[in-house]
Amino acid sequence: MAVPTGITTRIDALREQLSQHIYRYHQLDDPTVSDVEYDELMRELVALEQQYPETASDESPSRRVGGPVSATFSPIIHRVPMTSLDNAMNADELEAWGERVARGLNGEHVQFVCELKIDGLAMNLRYENGLLVQAATRGDGRVGEDVTANVLTIGSIPHRLADFASASIPQVLEVRGEIYMPLASFQAMNERALAAGDKPFVNPRNSAAGSLRQKDPAVTASRELSFWSYQVGESVVGPGADFSSHHSTLQFLQHLGLPVNPNIKSFGSLAEVADFCMYWQAHRHDLAYEIDGCVVKVDDLAQRERLGFTSRAPRWAIAYKFPPEERTTLLRDIMVSVGRTGRTTPFAVLEPVFVGGSTVGMATLHNEDQVRLKDVRPGDTVIVRKAGDVIPEVVGPVLSLRPANSKPWSFPTRCPCPVGSELVRPEGEANTRCVEPTCPFQRAQRIIYFASRGAMDIEGLGERTVFQLTEAGLVSDAADIYTLTVEQLLTLEGFARISAENLIAAIQASKSRPLQKLLTALGITHLGPSAGEGLSRAFGTLDAIMLASEADLATTDGVGAVIASSIARWFSQPQNREFIDKLRAADVQFGNVVVSRQAQVLAGKAVVVTGTLAGFTREQAEAAIKDRGAKSPGGVSAKTFAVVAGAEPGASKLTKAIELGVPVLDDAGFAYLLETGELPPQQ
Repeated sequence: MAVPTGITTRIDALREQLSQHIYRYHQLDDPTVSDVEYDELMRELVALEQQYPETASDESPSRRVGGPVSATFSPIIHRVPMTSLDNAMNADELEAWGERVARGLNGEHVQFVCELKIDGLAMNLRYENGLLVQAATRGDGRVGEDVTANVLTIGSIPHRLADFASASIPQVLEVRGEIYMPLASFQAMNERALAAGDKPFVNPRNSAAGSLRQKDPAVTASRELSFWSYQVGESVVGPGADFSSHHSTLQFLQHLGLPVNPNIKSFGSLAEVADFCMYWQAHRHDLAYEIDGCVVKVDDLAQRERLGFTSRAPRWAIAYKFPPEERTTLLRDIMVSVGRTGRTTPFAVLEPVFVGGSTVGMATLHNEDQVRLKDVRPGDTVIVRKAGDVIPEVVGPVLSLRPANSKPWSFPTRCPCPVGSELVRPEGEANTRCVEPTCPFQRAQRIIYFASRGAMDIEGLGERTVFQLTEAGLVSDAADIYTLTVEQLLTLEGFARISAENLIAAIQASKSRPLQKLLTALGITHLGPSAGEGLSRAFGTLDAIMLASEADLATTDGVGAVIASSIARWFSQPQNREFIDKLRAADVQFGNVVVSRQAQVLAGKAVVVTGTLAGFTREQAEAAIKDRGAKSPGGVSAKTFAVVAGAEPGASKLTKAIELGVPVLDDAGFAYLLETGELPPQQ
């Protein structure tokens, strides 16, 4: 049967598009689509080629691995081809792969090894008699690029393999792995770029690839790249090298001094494999580097031999891909929002796109300088990123798709509020502000902030409702919400009696919020939750804080001179005193707290909590630490006194603690620490 003309046309178009994307990704390090959009095109092509096998071609991108080799570096022929991996996009596809493996092995038991899929650049390191003699990119799988000089600058890659007792140094050993840019290095590189007035880099993966393709190895060295090994290519090894399983191979590499990721696990069932993938999908941002999925492999190398390969990928491995966190979409417009302090923030109005688990129609652009540096313009196709619960942001434009008549965007000179006052950017500041105190947008944002989750946590009092209340003249500041009635709310669009009663109940419940929540809700410049908590513990009441001298405020843990000055200045202003009086009249309780009477056995120390502890919620454990005079920051540093690790701790915190030599305590060790302020004797 002849292939329909429409199908042939679509297949040709997909092959052309994919060939261009492969070229831009592998040779230029400048892709015009996200990984997930590339995967979608590839999956469509593969499905059509399978449905119409007569269209098959050895030149199709579906049968290619990687991309063509750049002319910048010398070509290297891989003695053992570097293949790609097939993808599973959900649990059903992972299960289908497991069933294919089971059929291929006639139902034999299979042990699986699960690894994190590092978002970096595949690399082949060749060691001869223990010395690193060559480093090559994957290229098209058969021929890669010689980047030896640049790879030699990467500190985590040994130039000489280590000796160990049970095996001799291999005569030949090709080590395959992933070169990546740690997030801290990526952030530091972008900070340097911004300070120099240059455009920020788009993402760590492209930055790592671009760093390896520098003609000057000193540039590569400055990028602080790193490496994880995960496979062996060609090898000529002596006795003592156990290559019977993937796990034993990795142990061998580790013994030789090669870095092996600590989060590799072995499982006897596909259900456990799926749990591993789901865990890391939820915890991917606990790591100090980016991952975009998990890799699942058959552990037994003899079973791998029997399963074999397709034209481009092994049948014994699959990549479980996480939902996308980057997509490309159309930037319809750039608009400006006004915050509670008058700060104006540009934001992107987007063609809605599904990214990071939700549909995104708007994304932040931070400030005028960021818009200029990123050079994003209405009409651009842009890369949008949303990582977990982080606010979506525009990473940058796809310049090759920019319209010919495009013009740079200019920051407006007038506030978008009805008053339309002049916008001012003070000298030396990054932010442009509306300085008109009667600006209705500022007023509404102050109320929204007051009611937000980190402040008074008034469920149902969101942005839409606040704008309705202010436009109707029912509230002029946050204190007015405590005089609202159900009948008043019923006059607003969208309110039925039950929703009005629920909002009034939530407003009344907020009167007894803890003092630190109220301090946050006041919106005092520089006063955040941590300083608010310190003030609450030190003074106990809002009145005591209001009466305290600036010097006394400054001595409070987490406050200091700048915050103390801001607090004193805020409470000295008559309009703010009037606002406090209105809250008092509304019977807001000011969250009086009992000042801790615990012995300050942990004074001056920092104790980090990770995982689930017996007998404590995370908040209770941190409160117990702070009650004894310590801080409980969210991250581990060289100044951390101890890390308390319960069940399912964050991998990045444990890894960091081990790297820095910070003691890690279990539940019993935590109890001893709280009682004595010291580490348990066995530590």
